[in-house]
Amino acid sequence: MPDLSESVYDDVRARSYVALDVPSMMDARAIVDELGDAVDGYKVGLELFYADGPRVIDMLAVQKKRIFLDIKLHDIPTTVAHALRVVCDWPIEMVNVHSAGGPAMLTAAREAVDKSAHRPLLIGVTVLTSLSENDLSLLQLPDGKQLVVSWAQLCKKMGLDGVVTSALDVEAVNEACGGTFVTVVPGTRPSFAKQNDQSRVLSPGEALRKGAGRLVLGRAVTTADDRRTALRAIWDEMRTALT
Repeated sequence: MPDLSESVYDDVRARSYVALDVPSMMDARAIVDELGDAVDGYKVGLELFYADGPRVIDMLAVQKKRIFLDIKLHDIPTTVAHALRVVCDWPIEMVNVHSAGGPAMLTAAREAVDKSAHRPLLIGVTVLTSLSENDLSLLQLPDGKQLVVSWAQLCKKMGLDGVVTSALDVEAVNEACGGTFVTVVPGTRPSFAKQNDQSRVLSPGEALRKGAGRLVLGRAVTTADDRRTALRAIWDEMRTALT
């Protein structure tokens, strides 16, 4: 059985971010230390960013980890642009903004990232995977797939590098946007994990078979009794899907 850090896992490793959805630097370091050289990509979300963002990012950067800063910026164009100029001083690989912020905000975000030192990938958040069709109806929004594709096309038109989307909508986004447009899929659930608060999800293997570019791996790994064993099960499923 190959070790998780060996080259047989390089393809799925490059497609993965482990979500550091924890409240402190200590908790984040425990996950990173346990997973060691096996994982080279991490997602830093709002909870950890607000608690200890700079120190966590510095810790990951020192270890040469790929960083997805999942802060979902959504504000007036000037405010979003100023915030991006600050966070893009860090050596992050990817950062996101809400597609619903509209064309002017997305354009301001694109321009700010283009002028930054590290020029990370700029990704638009479409429909949150926790939202059901009933939720969208209550918000008087179109059905999920229609809304995701519409926002993805807007992001591509405004020059963004890709979108965050449910695995259920990846095929539609790829068909509408194609090419090198990046699809980032959160909230996948392997067969051994609970669905928790996610409504619009598939397994990691199913997501890749539908054309997902990158996956965010969360509680199925980080809350497992043995994180490396859980990660191996997911990565083996992903490898099978890719072959």
